[in-house]
Amino acid sequence: MSLTDPQVRHIARLARIELPDADIERTRSHLNSMLGLIEQLQAIDTTGVEPMAHATDLVLRLREDRVTEGDRRAAYQAVAPAVEDGLYLVPKVIE
Repeated sequence: MSLTDPQVRHIARLARIELPDADIERTRSHLNSMLGLIEQLQAIDTTGVEPMAHATDLVLRLREDRVTEGDRRAAYQAVAPAVEDGLYLVPKVIE
């Protein structure tokens, strides 16, 4: 498939890209090469190939779900400008 100049301009307009006339030929060449690659991929026979969720069979190592840090809320709130009942007080933004 080969794109024409009006099609390239239309694609640029849809993508909200300003495309000067001097760049139409180069952009058409790049788009045509991408479309050629897509055509090559579509020509591959994939019958009998099962879909995969990931490109590699990767198994994640799981760790035990446990607390590794203690409660440090008091230390964090000690340096806050204003705290009340364990909550940070901030200036009112919306009237």
